[in-house]
Amino acid sequence: MLTLENLSFGVQEERKEKEIIHDLNLTVGDNKFVVITGPNGGGKSTLAKLIAGIEKPTQGRIVFGDHDITEMNITERANLGISYAFQQPVRFKGVQVLDLIRLAAKKKLTAADACVYLSEVGLCAKDYINREVNASLSGGELKRIEIATVLARKTRLSVFDEPEAGIDLWSFQNLISVFERMRETVQGSILIISHQERILNIADEIVVIADGRITNHGPKEEILPGLLGTASAVDACSRFYKGGK
Repeated sequence: MLTLENLSFGVQEERKEKEIIHDLNLTVGDNKFVVITGPNGGGKSTLAKLIAGIEKPTQGRIVFGDHDITEMNITERANLGISYAFQQPVRFKGVQVLDLIRLAAKKKLTAADACVYLSEVGLCAKDYINREVNASLSGGELKRIEIATVLARKTRLSVFDEPEAGIDLWSFQNLISVFERMRETVQGSILIISHQERILNIADEIVVIADGRITNHGPKEEILPGLLGTASAVDACSRFYKGGK
């Protein structure tokens, strides 16, 4: 479904280019739950933004289905079937939750239809459907509302950049339940950037990225034990696996 071919990305820094992603190759198959992990500064979030179209590669190709999307912008990619959930969800003053879900679904859903998506992410629909997507909502509430909009879009690929960032333990536990349900019910692929062991544990495949390169990739059963058991992995990631930031 998604293929990254010889992908590189760099930024200009003090009159020279600093490369963040280095000649990276990756394929994400249909109906797969893939988690990308690795140490901070390794290029994970940059890779998610390249897939979504927020950033453009300096080299290589991105192919989605039968389409070369390398030069497409974020709107064009969204129309092809790629959803992206930000590390820090955007707040929309004056926009109600119902409006946001209708925009995501691209049709005028009834309030009852929209409530189904809120219920799927563990929110009491009647308490949220008419609320504004503003500062009155907590980080955990915003995360779940954003996931509800992704569910409403029903896209072929959903990308989540560190969905656990900035939320409390109670919200995180509910977030895991949401992803477990998505894994079972979504007809499409899910790609999550995460350090959390509980999210890694429900993946089909794990991709490890360090210094802009893939250092390991394979089924969860092969990759996760090594991540949790080797000294090098513990040095890089142990505090994240314990639930810290």
